[in-house]
Amino acid sequence: MRFFIDTAEVSQIKELHKWGVVDGVTTNPSLVAAAGRDYPTIIREICEFCEGPVSAEVLSLDTEGMMKE
Repeated sequence: MRFFIDTAEVSQIKELHKWGVVDGVTTNPSLVAAAGRDYPTIIREICEFCEGPVSAEVLSLDTEGMMKE
């Protein structure tokens, strides 16, 4: 079994990552909004230390914007 944490709280992700139990991270714009931080910044921070897959939903509603993200 693989464990993916679903949050945008970087401190929580880092803590579980230190425990060695996180295989990847999923997040979305709603979770990032609740964290009160900038979306691209949070995703970059997570990708800097998370070795597993990071799934981040796009923000754009149109095809061109989605492809750019």
